[in-house]
Amino acid sequence: MSTRDNSAETTLAPRPIGAAAPEKIRGALLRYRVLAWITGLWLLVLTGEMIYKYLLLEDSSTAPEWLFYIGQVHGIFYMLYLVFTIDLGIKARWKPMTTFATALAGTIPFLSFVFEHKRTQDVKETFGL
Repeated sequence: MSTRDNSAETTLAPRPIGAAAPEKIRGALLRYRVLAWITGLWLLVLTGEMIYKYLLLEDSSTAPEWLFYIGQVHGIFYMLYLVFTIDLGIKARWKPMTTFATALAGTIPFLSFVFEHKRTQDVKETFGL
């Protein structure tokens, strides 16, 4: 009989074949999480801007000029979010549809927060982070 405690080994999901080292995944996960939050927050600001501009104003051409930049800022952060999502997906060996759904989450208000939480749990569980 073995007296060795295997409780830590049995709680981890099987690590995908070809996945990167846990240190690299930890860094990719942190970058993904930060950009998921930034993208989600800017998307909420963009949603508020669109509601104000198209539903509350009589004439959208009278909107302040600085509102134009909200969509551009969100677009820049979304592109970074895509890069870091794909980076994490490659390192963690996600299925293509998992990566695609996670990337798409940055376009729907509040969904990037939900996906960030779920993907973080999955990656931490799989790689023991």
